[in-house]
Amino acid sequence: MLLGVFSGEVVEAPGELLAAGGRTPSPKTPASELIHRFVHNSNSTISLQLTSLAHLSYSSSHHSPLRPIRLAVKDEIYCLFSGMLDNMGSLKQYYGLCKMANEAVLVLEAYKALRDRAPYPLSSMLAHLSGTFSFLVFDTTTSTLLVASDPDGKVPLFWGITADGWVAFSDDLGLLKASCGKSLAPFPPGCYYSNILGGLKSYENPKNKITAIPANEEEICGATFKVEGPVVAASQ
Repeated sequence: MLLGVFSGEVVEAPGELLAAGGRTPSPKTPASELIHRFVHNSNSTISLQLTSLAHLSYSSSHHSPLRPIRLAVKDEIYCLFSGMLDNMGSLKQYYGLCKMANEAVLVLEAYKALRDRAPYPLSSMLAHLSGTFSFLVFDTTTSTLLVASDPDGKVPLFWGITADGWVAFSDDLGLLKASCGKSLAPFPPGCYYSNILGGLKSYENPKNKITAIPANEEEICGATFKVEGPVVAASQ
């Protein structure tokens, strides 16, 4: 299981999730209680306070062998990666990484290359990742957040808003439900969230708009995000 929690100073709470919570009010808790519950209810937990604005935690006790969770840290950049990439060999060669590098290290280095040199659009970098995955990258030097999920949504990821306005990401729906109420939605497949590049966007179809569809009252989540328009894959 993984958890990332970010202050409203870092992540602007999506209006669609705020609206979903407003339509059907339900109990919420502060971010601190969400973190406490994750840490104390999970075995083998790694918990990291990243400045006063962000927190990452993960537990390897119940993960699937097909969805291992890995953490990479370099130059004050943190990457929490769940899943597996099918094209690691070619990506390691492209980024000049050693054979022992794992997926979290690779995504971190890909982010660094994009941040420092910007040789291509973010959507192109993400479209090169083939496999089943979701990940969070937080750069503490710039308070930059990048979150992404694979095109088929094979690795579950959800996001929601806590009682005190922090935005939380996790693969544990029940965990988020207790703290976010109906201000909760699945993170859309084939999409990314960047707090410096315009929020939520599709990397498969960068020009297509993403809209939130309100959920029925009996559903756990308050909304679902969908990519509109014709499917035109991003340039590889």
